[in-house]
Amino acid sequence: MLNVLIGANGAGKSNFISLFTLLQKIIDMKLQRYVAEQGGADTLLHFGNKVTDALEVTFYFGSNGYRFRLAPTHGGQMMFDGEWFYWKDFYRIGAGNLESQWASGTCTGIDAHVQPIFEDHKWRVYHFHDTSSTAKLKKPGSINDNIELLPNADNLAAFLFRLKKVDNNSYRRIIGTIQLVAPFFDDFILEPNRLNPGIISLEWRNVDSDVLFNPGQLSDGTLRFICLTTLLLQPSRFSPETIIIDEPELGLHPYAIKLLAAMLQSASIKKQIIVSTQSVELLNEFDSEDIIVVDHVNNASVFRKLSEAELKVWLDDDYSLGELWKMNLLGGRPSK
Repeated sequence: MLNVLIGANGAGKSNFISLFTLLQKIIDMKLQRYVAEQGGADTLLHFGNKVTDALEVTFYFGSNGYRFRLAPTHGGQMMFDGEWFYWKDFYRIGAGNLESQWASGTCTGIDAHVQPIFEDHKWRVYHFHDTSSTAKLKKPGSINDNIELLPNADNLAAFLFRLKKVDNNSYRRIIGTIQLVAPFFDDFILEPNRLNPGIISLEWRNVDSDVLFNPGQLSDGTLRFICLTTLLLQPSRFSPETIIIDEPELGLHPYAIKLLAAMLQSASIKKQIIVSTQSVELLNEFDSEDIIVVDHVNNASVFRKLSEAELKVWLDDDYSLGELWKMNLLGGRPSK
């Protein structure tokens, strides 16, 4: 399943995606660190705690669910004012704690159905925006950090090394796709560090040279495309059930965007893909049934599926979705 979010800046697309990041931090017992990194509880509450006294969210996973209510503390942290599992009804886990008690469960029979959803990391939010000189994916890393591709691709070299060893067909498909966008690229040179075999770096070779290059010698757009290609073309058994990506088109050439769309569509056959975008070029590659329009209405984000029937007269006249968006016929445009 593929869901592509479009909307104006500030409509709520990134907030929606950030909600899944928050959920992941809760599951990983890193809520307080996340709250501090965001600037404290006030930044997570709508117009601060003077307007919003708590943040309450409910997730449904088929017939199961999870609800939490977070309230600010005097020290700027967020405390669980309540936490529940769901199966036909809500069962309370606890309250008053600074980190989640999901692992303890409700001590009822529903724990066996809900807890595995959390344990298996069934969804991930991916951001490949940081390609600066200090980005970890450009630095040597542990060769054993290769179980999954990390959300910011910090372990890209180690993960590609694993793919090359255990599923070379997938690895070769990734290399071939990268070469379509970067014809100068020959292959990665993925070997343990000669002086420290526990470390690996992301080195690569140009088609016209035997000189080894480092990731800092790739353009930002090429490096992001490599990360996206690895994420979307990895073996299905390695990836989470839901893949969430915020504005993956950043820095990509129009042809790379076309390939990106094809990879997203292919991956969505087996996985649920959620993507937010501001790119007309990317939007043009999808069907209307894939699109969710996000509008900001009365201080709330409203999510609306496109109706193909309503757009039929325009689509029959060979207008693209991107053209209809620019004509303000889809919504998702800035408005007062």
